[in-house]
Amino acid sequence: MTDHAAIERVFRLEYGRVVATLIRHVGDFDLAEDAAQDAVTAALTKWPSTGVPRNPGAWLTTTARRKAIDRIRRRVNYERKLSELERRISAEDQGQDDTVATGVDDDQLRLIFTCCHPALAVEAQVALTLKTLGGLSTEEIARAFLTSATTLAQRIVRAKRKIHDAGIPYRIPGKDEMPERLDAVLTVIYLIFNEGYAATTGEDVIRSALCDDAIRLGGSVSRLLPAEPEVLGLNALMQLIHARREARAGGVVLLQDQDRSAWRRDEIDAASALLQRAVAAGRPGPYQIQAAITALHADAADFASTDWDQIRLLYDRLLSMHPTPVVALNRAVAVAMADGIEQGMDVIDALKDGLGDYPWFHSARAELLLRMERYEEATVAFQRAIDLTNNQGTRAFLSTRLAELT
Repeated sequence: MTDHAAIERVFRLEYGRVVATLIRHVGDFDLAEDAAQDAVTAALTKWPSTGVPRNPGAWLTTTARRKAIDRIRRRVNYERKLSELERRISAEDQGQDDTVATGVDDDQLRLIFTCCHPALAVEAQVALTLKTLGGLSTEEIARAFLTSATTLAQRIVRAKRKIHDAGIPYRIPGKDEMPERLDAVLTVIYLIFNEGYAATTGEDVIRSALCDDAIRLGGSVSRLLPAEPEVLGLNALMQLIHARREARAGGVVLLQDQDRSAWRRDEIDAASALLQRAVAAGRPGPYQIQAAITALHADAADFASTDWDQIRLLYDRLLSMHPTPVVALNRAVAVAMADGIEQGMDVIDALKDGLGDYPWFHSARAELLLRMERYEEATVAFQRAIDLTNNQGTRAFLSTRLAELT
């Protein structure tokens, strides 16, 4: 017998890869997703009695291919679709694909570049990629965009239709086409990493498989564009953050409470070297600045030694380049640490309209209220953060903070 939770973990890890491979074969997003779901249903029926196969990804992919062919056969135009599927698989077997041109054989990366075609709106590019590749729910992605699930679902449907109607090819583009897609590609990879680093739903606070996937994809983009500073900056940022994973293994652990001896110093050093290469190019960007902020945290011997003045200045620069509500919130915390709790509290309170439904806004506000000994207000803020949180591990952490306060 196989534990249901173990099967669910396999699905979360393999689903995006299976769908990406299937889209390359069938050239149809909806058909690929339907066939992948058929394969998942078959696995749920079979695996509890037989156990998870040694290579579950290959099992799911093979089953999904068969399910796709079954679906094609049931369609009126199955002969044309079946011929196209056979042509695609034959071309792959003979090496007639973009791997020769780019040196990168990665179905997930092909899918990202396809979804990030400039014919699509940027919001639709990112939403479609996260839904198809990351296996994230519409609700999870909507929370990342601070928008409604209905609005996001409409964007995804329109994006799929446009890819189909425009005949956008499923491939890694030539280097002359990459710059116009790069911002969206990097955004997608970073959002996948963020969902792994701080999961919005489920029981696990950290989904390490998603973090590893994002770092691997970032490395693939770096092989395509080895001198692009923002690619280097993103890779440095993700690796610097991921180097702290063992200090967070038990759930949410605030930075000031993490055991810094558990941080992977070799990974931090390697990421810092990437950041230095990026900075040397003389073309600063948001990912490089975020990596520089994270590097300052990594370099501090302890929390009290953190160079908050420099971090606040970097957040000022980041906000001017990338003026998002979440960046503004992080800057507000830096203001509180560098200039005083009251000043930071004033900045945070000014962000309420844009972040009223964001749990970490209320959590950050609660921590500052606690430092100011405004306990009743801190209690209300912690409770609001708990009410807005869907991840069970995060809810447990916030509930513990609230219990300590009350």
